[in-house]
Amino acid sequence: MNVIGTVGLPGSGKGEAANVAAEADIPVVVMGDVIRAECRRRGLDPAEHHGRMAGALREEEGDDAIAVRTLPLIREAAAESDRDDDTVLVDGLRSTVELERFRDAFGDDFTLVAIRAPFELRAERLDDRGRDDSDSDLEALRERDAREIDLGLGDTLDRADVEIDNIGSLSAFRTRVREVLGVAENERGDGSGDRDVDGDGEPATVDAGGDGS
Repeated sequence: MNVIGTVGLPGSGKGEAANVAAEADIPVVVMGDVIRAECRRRGLDPAEHHGRMAGALREEEGDDAIAVRTLPLIREAAAESDRDDDTVLVDGLRSTVELERFRDAFGDDFTLVAIRAPFELRAERLDDRGRDDSDSDLEALRERDAREIDLGLGDTLDRADVEIDNIGSLSAFRTRVREVLGVAENERGDGSGDRDVDGDGEPATVDAGGDGS
């Protein structure tokens, strides 16, 4: 099994990386889906309670709760994949505790990819995306960055095995992601080509994001 995790601040391009993987028929496991599923199980609206549910799970089950709940989803995705290399992309790591859980589970078969972009560029992408009013609020983005970093995202970025600087064109970024994933330029499913994306490349078919990204 080849497990590739991604970590990055809001607007960095994690969603577009997931999109590239999906186009190459690489299964994508989104850690935020664990939180959304638990919201629904408890009769809560994921859009409204996502962040609080993430905190509740960590308080109730430990700081690695979301990673632990994600592990069986990764193994299931690999088992159901038609790819010979059993590659799975995991979107949305937030902390070094989650990183250690995945490294304990998969050893050298786990690779963490840090996706980076400067604040101003991320803010522009999020504004273009316009998912909600906060996407155009620079102060809200700074506060969100601070919350992510307080959770340990900064340290997790620093411990990545591979880094991608998403500061150029969308095409260049997608090419670099394909290199990291080990897929050829023409290794795509029915949705080949650069799909329309929202701001940082949040794909239409992959609901990427961890604790509310």
